[in-house]
Amino acid sequence: MSKLFSFSGSDDFCHGGSIYPNPKESNILLSLGRHVDVYFPPCKRSRISAPFVFSGERFEQKPSIEVLPDECFFEIFRRLPGGQERSACACVSKRWLTLVSNIRRDEISDKTTEALNLKDVDSEVGDQDVQGGGYLSRSLEGNKATDVRLAAIAVGTASRGGLGKLFIRGSNSSLGVTTVGLRAISRGCPSLRVLSLWNLSSLGDEGLREIADGCHQLRKLDLCHCPAITNESLHAIGKGCPDLTDLTIEGCANIGNEGIQAIARYCPNLKSLSIEGCPLVGDQGIASLLTSASYSLTKVKLQALNITDVSLAIIGHYGKAVTDLSLNSLPNVTEKGFWVMGNGHGLQKLKSFTIKACLGVTDLGLEAVGKGCPNLKQFCLRKCAFLSDNGLVSFAKAAGSLESLELEECHRVTQFGFFGSLLNCGPKFKAISLVNCLSIKDLSLGLPPLSRCESLRSLAIRNCPGFGDASVAALGKLCPRLQNMELSGLHGITDAGFLPLLESCEAGLVKVNLSDCLNLSDKVVCKMADLHGWTLEMLNLDGCCKISDASLVAIAEDCQLLSDLDVSKCVITDSGIAALARSGLINLQILSVSGCSMVTDKSLPSLGKLGQTLLGLNLQKCEAISSSAVDLLVERLWRCDILF
Repeated sequence: MSKLFSFSGSDDFCHGGSIYPNPKESNILLSLGRHVDVYFPPCKRSRISAPFVFSGERFEQKPSIEVLPDECFFEIFRRLPGGQERSACACVSKRWLTLVSNIRRDEISDKTTEALNLKDVDSEVGDQDVQGGGYLSRSLEGNKATDVRLAAIAVGTASRGGLGKLFIRGSNSSLGVTTVGLRAISRGCPSLRVLSLWNLSSLGDEGLREIADGCHQLRKLDLCHCPAITNESLHAIGKGCPDLTDLTIEGCANIGNEGIQAIARYCPNLKSLSIEGCPLVGDQGIASLLTSASYSLTKVKLQALNITDVSLAIIGHYGKAVTDLSLNSLPNVTEKGFWVMGNGHGLQKLKSFTIKACLGVTDLGLEAVGKGCPNLKQFCLRKCAFLSDNGLVSFAKAAGSLESLELEECHRVTQFGFFGSLLNCGPKFKAISLVNCLSIKDLSLGLPPLSRCESLRSLAIRNCPGFGDASVAALGKLCPRLQNMELSGLHGITDAGFLPLLESCEAGLVKVNLSDCLNLSDKVVCKMADLHGWTLEMLNLDGCCKISDASLVAIAEDCQLLSDLDVSKCVITDSGIAALARSGLINLQILSVSGCSMVTDKSLPSLGKLGQTLLGLNLQKCEAISSSAVDLLVERLWRCDILF
């Protein structure tokens, strides 16, 4: 005891060892209870870095940083002069990171707020990562989507312009994102405007409530495959984020009408809505949204829902601002629903409409849609089993503003409906696509001599096995102003049918895709180069097994504007590649010779010469080209992406 009270201010107060001959004498000054009492002379700060704790026959010393309560750290961190200092502290340990990430901006000491704001301004001006109004974007995917990384994002972006967009794609692991991570985002990122959450099984309502409490500037929210999210989350988001404009909900089985109604009640400025695979969402939820946001909602997508004709009637009457509408896989919607929607006269501004796998689409309903949507420009029909030629032609007559029509797997549509729609379309019609329609048969059609579709510029026919020479010849007479043409997977087309089409195109073809047209030969390519070489920019001959070097010679001579050429799986050789190189095609940027087994290492000089303009070269499955030759090309053509 005399040693302690005779202390004279020396720095050697204690070296970490025992100051008693008998360690048990510590009871005189040290209590072993909750509070530890140690005598420190007021004239000198001791070097004791931690309180003494008695253990067995000697004292142990623990770092003081481990015994300070979280409240002390909070007070220290919030008084730091700026965000960079707090970020540095957050790097010490996960505990410090968690504490720093839970400090709200309004909890920062007033003395440091001004300095922080000045640093934020400097960061917004000088940081190259800042995007769109001073906000940053961050994305976490798979196993990287954890609470710790979210906390780090919250701390790291706070002093560098603020986080504006956050995308999280989880992996449903046990270490995935939970409420803890979203709490850090909520408290550290009040400027968050876009939040996308995908495949997060461990995230519940509490996490979304944290976002609603701290991120009042939220504009866009995506909730996809988050099974623990319920109506309570949407209720909190609606109240806390009234400026929400975009909402996407997909595969959330516990979200129903109550949640959708809450959004309708609190978010009057909603502009975009997408709901998919939510079995509890019905007519009540859809009706509440459409009626409350009648003059702001512009985009609507409804897929795999248990809604009925009532929802379509509501859309047809209250969708006054809707410009984009998509209805997919709605098994309970009937012909009546589409008919009422078309006759509701509310879809006056509708410009783009997609219908997929809806059995309620019939000729009667489709004609009503055409009449009730006078400004419709783009229309897509997929897997509509009960639509026939009569309905398609009636729709084409009624939709006078139509510009683009896509038909896919509509197996009751025949060549009469296809050509009938071309003959009856309006003057603005520019593009038509026909995909996997198995009822198309190659029959000779007696078209009126003066009936022409002068406005059509783009034509795509894919995998329609009945489309043959007679249909192609009819297209040439009907559509003389074609510029973009895709005829892929049509084994019934031969030179006899395609050559008249080339001769009928008066405007000059720009993009041509003839992939997997097995019966076209060099005659077609030579004729195309002769008639349309002055406009041709893209040519795809992938899988045309009768195309040889003669086609490449014709292309080299006449197609000086060509920038994209695909001759994969054609019977070309080194001679054809050499012909391309000699021509000096100054615009060729993409070349694909994948699967051309007769192209060998001898083409290396020619490919090197073409590489002066090439940006992409596909040499996959060219078995006669060695790896060493490819290595030389990679070294020489440093600006070209080479696939091998």
